[in-house]
Amino acid sequence: MALTNPSRTGGRYGTAAGTGALAALLLVAVCGSPAYVGWAAGTDPNSAGGWYLQLLSWPAWLFNGDGATGNLLVANLRAVLLVILAALFLYLLPTSQVARVQGSGTQFFSGWAAYVLAGGFASLIAAFLGPEPSLLTAIQAGGAGATYGFLSGWIIGAASLGGRA
Repeated sequence: MALTNPSRTGGRYGTAAGTGALAALLLVAVCGSPAYVGWAAGTDPNSAGGWYLQLLSWPAWLFNGDGATGNLLVANLRAVLLVILAALFLYLLPTSQVARVQGSGTQFFSGWAAYVLAGGFASLIAAFLGPEPSLLTAIQAGGAGATYGFLSGWIIGAASLGGRA
């Protein structure tokens, strides 16, 4: 009888990066939807709960720009880049750490950090590709994206706990 735990190499569990990427996709799809954004706009921004619900709607994606094609492009590009970069960082960040350190804390913090980086970079890139790009606008947008990632990234970190390293 072996004294070690058997490795989970079967297809029964997803990877931590895969479950985190799925959570990022669902978070952006649900909380960035026009229905959620409209609902969250009706909450009180001066209460902690209302402010947080509005924060979750930050990666809003749009179907029509109401005449502002540039805003439509930036909003949708930001939402798409957020999901793509979150998946990329989720696969890149924890690989070496999880291999050396056993425990779920590494998966949680790697997932959280990946979402912070994805939010900042997605917003920065979208601001540069949007109408009237400037360095100041891009830096401010990157800060807003990193703030969003920091305050909502725990969801992605928690979802990363569901998969194997």
